[in-house]
Amino acid sequence: MTGTHAPQAVDALRAAQNLLSGPEPDPARDAGHPDPPERVGFFTDTSVCIGCKACEVACKEWNAVPEDGLTLSGMSYDNTGGLGASTWRHVAFVEQGPPAPASPPAPDGRTELPLADAAQHGTAGAAAAEPPTADGDMRWLMSSDVCKHCTHAACLDVCPTGSLFRTEFGTVVVQEDICNGCGYCVPACPYGVIEQRPSDGRAFKCTLCYDRLSAGQEPACAKACPTQSIQFGPLDELRERAGQRVGQLRAAGVEGARLYGHDPEDGVGGDGAFFLLLDEPEVYGLPPDPVVTTRDLPAMWRHAGVAALSLLGSFALSFTLDALAGRTGSGRRGPRGGRR
Repeated sequence: MTGTHAPQAVDALRAAQNLLSGPEPDPARDAGHPDPPERVGFFTDTSVCIGCKACEVACKEWNAVPEDGLTLSGMSYDNTGGLGASTWRHVAFVEQGPPAPASPPAPDGRTELPLADAAQHGTAGAAAAEPPTADGDMRWLMSSDVCKHCTHAACLDVCPTGSLFRTEFGTVVVQEDICNGCGYCVPACPYGVIEQRPSDGRAFKCTLCYDRLSAGQEPACAKACPTQSIQFGPLDELRERAGQRVGQLRAAGVEGARLYGHDPEDGVGGDGAFFLLLDEPEVYGLPPDPVVTTRDLPAMWRHAGVAALSLLGSFALSFTLDALAGRTGSGRRGPRGGRR
């Protein structure tokens, strides 16, 4: 009997440990959907992104996302700046020149590379990737960024109203009519994706076109992409396809090709929207090692419980000592022979 139930107990323990971090094969089922379909998501192949912004336009049109101001700096074709409450798709433009020369060695012998130059010229890891120009003077890196629909979504974990929820497709969606504008989700996101809209304080982000998925259609951005840089489908199938694509690029001499956000063992349990990059994540404005910010909540609660018990124990001990002192003092005589 014990041997029969032991594996079940181990599985239950693992499931409990994986609620906030670690690999999670079926987040939709764990969220309470009894018979969910295959988990779906995005694979963005930045090697074929041409920066046309068709995805940005399709996203705004389908979801009726309001205009949030376009900044024409004269220095870049990037006029949206980044993801936000009114920018659910953002096409990043990175213009890279030749590899930046390293600074002279510091007194301690270390060689430094200015961070500002790293984004413009590329890092050492990018030097192995063959630039698209014949002379190697410059290259464009373009990528359509979006909410990652994390396996372990910290924004969902901290939402006090249930506005953020996990759909049957494994995606994470905000219910605008339930959001109370508390803003807890904003600092919780390790990617800085979700944001409050200044007009009313509510939080907004990509829904992965939940309404279209429910009707059996693909998201608007993926449908509009002319080069298939944005690919939509079952997540397991996309991961397999992405691995093959990296192999093709490396065989062609693009040694800097790498996947980002595909690994279920990473700090967020793998992303529902992952990328093929040609340089380090920082060059694209992505964190190198994102970690779900609620990962340590169980340990924090344990520490808080220990602290609370210690405090209660101190109070109990103090009360007991005071009571004993009171009993001892009650038997002492005053100056006139009476009791104090």
